[in-house]
Amino acid sequence: MSGYRLPSGGRIDRSRPVYFTFDGKSYQGFAGDTLASALLANGVMLFGRSFKYHRPRGILGSGSEEPNALVAVDRGPGRFTPNLRATNMELYEGLNAASQNRWPSLKTDFGAINDRLGMFFPAGFYNKTFMWPRSFWDRLYEPAIRKMAGLGDAPSEEDPDTYAATYAHCDLLIIGAGPAGIDAALMAAGTDRRVTLIDEQDEMGGGALADPALRAWLERSVKALNDAPNVTILTRTTAFGYYHDNFIGAVQRLTDHLPEILPATGRCPEGAEGPVEAAQNNPTQGSLGPPPPSALRAATSPLGGLPPREKLWRIRAGEVVLAQGAIERPLVFEDNDTPGVMLASAAKIFALRYGVAIGQSVALMAAHDSGWHDVFALAKAGVGIAAIIDMRETVDQALIDAALALNIRVELGAAVIGVDGRHAVRGIEIASTTGGNRRRIACDALLMAGGWTPSVHLWSHSKGTLKWRDDIGAYAPDQPNENARCVGACSGDWDFGQGAVIDMLPTPKDASRIKAFVDFQNDVTAKDIKLAVREGFRSIEHIKRYTTNGMATDQGKTSNLNGLQIASTALNKPVTDIGLTTFRPPYTPQTFGALAGHAKGELFQPLRKSPIDGWAQDHGAVFELVAQWRRARYFPKPGEDMHTAVNRECVAVRSSVGIFDASTLGKIEVVGPDAAEFLNRMYTNPWKALEPGRCRYGLLLKEDGFIMDDGVSARLAHDRFHLTTTTGGAARVLNMMEDYLQTEWPNLNVWLTSTTEQYAVIALQGPNARKLLEPLAEGIDLSAEAFPHMAIREGTICGIPTRLFRVSFTGELGFEINVPSAYARALWKRLMTAGAPHGITPYGTEAMHVLRAEKGFIIVGQDTDGTVTPGDAGLDWAVGKKKTDFVGKRSLARPDIVAAGRKQLVGLFTDDPNVVLEEGAQIVADPTQPIPMIMIGHVTSSYWSETLGRSIAMALVAGGHSKMGETLHIPMPGRTHTAKVSDMVFYDPEGARLNV
Repeated sequence: MSGYRLPSGGRIDRSRPVYFTFDGKSYQGFAGDTLASALLANGVMLFGRSFKYHRPRGILGSGSEEPNALVAVDRGPGRFTPNLRATNMELYEGLNAASQNRWPSLKTDFGAINDRLGMFFPAGFYNKTFMWPRSFWDRLYEPAIRKMAGLGDAPSEEDPDTYAATYAHCDLLIIGAGPAGIDAALMAAGTDRRVTLIDEQDEMGGGALADPALRAWLERSVKALNDAPNVTILTRTTAFGYYHDNFIGAVQRLTDHLPEILPATGRCPEGAEGPVEAAQNNPTQGSLGPPPPSALRAATSPLGGLPPREKLWRIRAGEVVLAQGAIERPLVFEDNDTPGVMLASAAKIFALRYGVAIGQSVALMAAHDSGWHDVFALAKAGVGIAAIIDMRETVDQALIDAALALNIRVELGAAVIGVDGRHAVRGIEIASTTGGNRRRIACDALLMAGGWTPSVHLWSHSKGTLKWRDDIGAYAPDQPNENARCVGACSGDWDFGQGAVIDMLPTPKDASRIKAFVDFQNDVTAKDIKLAVREGFRSIEHIKRYTTNGMATDQGKTSNLNGLQIASTALNKPVTDIGLTTFRPPYTPQTFGALAGHAKGELFQPLRKSPIDGWAQDHGAVFELVAQWRRARYFPKPGEDMHTAVNRECVAVRSSVGIFDASTLGKIEVVGPDAAEFLNRMYTNPWKALEPGRCRYGLLLKEDGFIMDDGVSARLAHDRFHLTTTTGGAARVLNMMEDYLQTEWPNLNVWLTSTTEQYAVIALQGPNARKLLEPLAEGIDLSAEAFPHMAIREGTICGIPTRLFRVSFTGELGFEINVPSAYARALWKRLMTAGAPHGITPYGTEAMHVLRAEKGFIIVGQDTDGTVTPGDAGLDWAVGKKKTDFVGKRSLARPDIVAAGRKQLVGLFTDDPNVVLEEGAQIVADPTQPIPMIMIGHVTSSYWSETLGRSIAMALVAGGHSKMGETLHIPMPGRTHTAKVSDMVFYDPEGARLNV
């Protein structure tokens, strides 16, 4: 006989049966059950298969420390979630769960052959095996390993659920609503502090939920906190990470405990409670059952349709109190992973909170007093106790007297050395700690009480220090790094009794031949850790990585201290000498949906549209995304593909006039008496002598001397500049400038304002641009003499206030019209009408790329890769030779920056003019060299030039400036092409077309 439902007791509602399925079989539980407690009540002991050996696994713990019972839950199309802990999965009507990591069934798993072959899979086997013959790796070993790796299956359908997110601020944040956390909240409830209390369970109470003696206190405390106006309570909320400045990330589960929501109505099936009905029927936050008012408030999705599944809380707290309690330690002995072997504290919780007995005849293997008290509670609840085995020779006489009073057999100075049964416990074998007097005890469940470990994961996230305490055999919080403190068992302050600190139970068997598990989730045994020590690993961090002990989602909750103790014994060093592993967020796994929130599909990132976007869409533009901006790529006419449309647009610009939406350029207003000095320090070229009304090309470097951004900017007055940046660089340039202004040069009187959204930019490019614009301009003389290239004038165009730049990114006569965004579309339409006699042609980003490449103009981020200097890009002329300093100047003199052989930007003419090279294609000097070849560069830009009647390309090539005229080779699918190195200016090198 295995688990069963006790005839009375627990906090479940026996008047509300709940029906669910597990592995296709139907079961019944009660409202208030978890999936784990309901299955145990139905006699189910087998929950899954282990990661590496595919051994049968049952329940070990009762909460988030559970390493074995990971299940998959299917809530309908797109709502498949793997690797959920059955101990944390609240039962609801229609729950459909399945076990994982088994085939063809849970009871009969062919993967269990790994257990028989365990001698071939020791710790680190993947680093030592499958290395020969090498050709087998790609074809045989890797596919097989990948197929077997992991536990649950990854979801394959799009997630239809919505997720909410919010920021919260409080004076005091308490994490953990057990007795210690509740006491901390009660102390603050009568103050003027804003208090937030969060707990991962469905109701407050923690360990008190399984202690009938505390029931009255708990009810009073919950009511008092619910009535306190300054206290906010968040149940079903897991704090998964503690970050700097008391910033806590937490996820609240809003609907996972409810029956399936109908997409069409956002409500539950008939007869079942949804989030609104549930909260109305039971509005008390701290009570058992339906969600608190916080779930009601979040029941309607901001996107419409279904209520949010989860809510991400980003909490900034003045003070944090960690009251997360402690985790009981399992004991290490042969077959300690058999289904039915469980932590003593978990068995007590199942019995007293859920009304479920783990077995008819339960034995205890103890090394700590707390296990005795748990067994006494079970006996009083009606659970049969077969024996208490304690490895200590002596224990408190009061414990022995209590056991005798309950007619419980006691075995002192003994240890479990084996467990009978594979899918469930059928009995145990014990022996004296000295190795003799072996005997068997009949039982159907075995409890372990190995002591307690403070839950210090969040404390460690905050970089608080830990100290070793011999009295509890564990690390406990020491000095805080944030304004935080630990209370209760989380701090190591408890009254659980005394215990012995051991690495593993003594056994007369050959320890090298038994499987005694330390990390149940990752199948790490005691002999794996000893093997790591024998192979030279001394630091626990190295041992962890070699064995995988305490890795993945478990993060060492039940395995860390046992692993440390075994390594300590093997190394013959104190635990403190071998270090402590690092706990990392998240404390327990969280869904990607909760972390992403609304950022999925069209809301994955903001879609920015220029004021001209609507016109472009109405006229058939094909769009592309550029740094969150939707930009018109080309404007095809009926029957045109992209190639044909781009050729037509390029010819129109070269022969008459084209119109281009350049509104996405970053724009920054720099104002103040020291504006010129500030820009002189930021950019490579001089700015102080620039006269008002003139423009200048600016090159911006990072401290390492590499190109960060560029753009043409104008001086409007002695104390005012209008800067432009690349579309993708606007935010980072402004951030960089603000950083220098506030930290390096706070004495400069300069103010920076982003005006990217305030101004739309319409570029007119081509030999007829002046003819088109002259009749529409007022107060601006457009003649070449009055308005030369690289100048700016202010006036009106079509009555609209305008900042008019005479600049060109095409090599043709060009103007960029900056107008307030609200007037942009009207002006665009007016220009299209006025330009009709000239054959005005709208062109997109693809034609813009071709036109600028013909002139050798670079695009930062495409023709540069973060390692390109001005000299590499042929922009030495943009570096002020007389300037004493600017950002990045010092780095330009580094030996590696001036060394020969650096990759430099050059042009390429393919020997076959019809071949358009692939952007990103690698370049080699000698195609006959063996593979892998030595790559000397790559193609950065490559286009067909209709103007030149041939292809052109730009490339970064090692020592490129010294290779003019040389032939290089570009391997591409099907053929290796040849190209000659050339100057980057392919068209009108004299610039005659620009200065007209």
